[in-house]
Amino acid sequence: MVSSVRESSTTAPQALERDLISGQQRYALRHRDLTLTSVFQPIFSLSHLRAVGYEGLLRAHDIFDRPVPPLDVFGDAARQGELHYVDRLAQSLHLENFKTLHAEREWLFLNVHAGALTDSYHAAAFRAHLDRLELSPRRIVLELQAVRAEDFDKLADEARRFREQGFLVALDDFGAGDSNLERIWQLDPDIVKVDRMMLSQAAHRTQAAAILPGFVAMLHEAGKLVLIEGVETEHEAQLAFSCDADFVQGFHFGRPSPASADSAYAAERIAALVERHRAQNEARERGRAGRLAPYLRAFERAGERLVQGEPLEEVCWNFLALDRAARCFLLDEQGRQTGRNVVLRADRAGHEARFLPVVDAQGANWMRRPYFNAAIDAPDRIHATKPYLSINEALPCVTLSMAVRIGERQCVLCGDIDWHEDEARS
Repeated sequence: MVSSVRESSTTAPQALERDLISGQQRYALRHRDLTLTSVFQPIFSLSHLRAVGYEGLLRAHDIFDRPVPPLDVFGDAARQGELHYVDRLAQSLHLENFKTLHAEREWLFLNVHAGALTDSYHAAAFRAHLDRLELSPRRIVLELQAVRAEDFDKLADEARRFREQGFLVALDDFGAGDSNLERIWQLDPDIVKVDRMMLSQAAHRTQAAAILPGFVAMLHEAGKLVLIEGVETEHEAQLAFSCDADFVQGFHFGRPSPASADSAYAAERIAALVERHRAQNEARERGRAGRLAPYLRAFERAGERLVQGEPLEEVCWNFLALDRAARCFLLDEQGRQTGRNVVLRADRAGHEARFLPVVDAQGANWMRRPYFNAAIDAPDRIHATKPYLSINEALPCVTLSMAVRIGERQCVLCGDIDWHEDEARS
């Protein structure tokens, strides 16, 4: 049963209709031949296991009750010269309908077209609307999309004014179109929404999946919270969780709805991610330990022989004879390499020829490398790095290291192992 009550409203150019649909009250309004209303897609914190915000999304139907895509609504409004007008209609709807959710602490994410709130009259009307609904600007996250480079300074000025008024600012669709790191510095958003395409690429390409955690870490280093949108599958959810994203949004956790989020459903899904991540990490560590075991034994014996005075070229042979062992080298207590790389396998020469300028590492300083610092800080054991890109051949490798005393000198013995994650999982 649908009942409708027409009310006057000073917050929008048209009156709002309040509908009671399946027990859920929500507002709608007429614009030309369309009926417009709101739905909300929940945004979840993976740490808090609950919704922390809702993005207001426009829904439209024509006179025959057929759905009209929001892009068509805004596209037609732009052609009619009514883009900002329709944008403000959408904002008014979302504010009114958000209030019906009875959300006490969650954010409301609002998509805002550039320039839509810069007019002083409309900005004042927007603030008056918030005041009437008793919504603090700190509850509102204004999503700004990247625009043409020549217009971005104006958008950055808008973002600064919004923040001064207490609003939060999000940069939408980052990683798509014209977006780049300069946009982060110019706009200085509180939250960066990573474009759906980046997650999709990570879900289908191993290289992109390896880059995503570093991309999120870089945004964190810049002081930005990270929201990954478009999470639709369990695999994509696991990628978002593993890369340490702060927030997620997508069908896997909750679809757009007039009502508030199903908290129990979302918490269950996030808890399942936590458990799966823990189990995968444990399995990965077991596999890594098993794979490293023969290298560790051979490397330990090489260190013992080196301390006894045998030359580096001889003590490393057993280690280098193992299938994926790449090279051994020795560092002094300052991190400088004291001789050339020791390489046993003849097929290394073909690989290294492509990187001839860096083949001769004698005298190179590796004091920045984790394997050197770990050995100096804890000299009583063998250390193994996480996989990283070797400068020798631009290939993934793991480096073993341990501090050894040769006569009166403190040195660090190092051994590189070619490391491909697909082999580690097999």
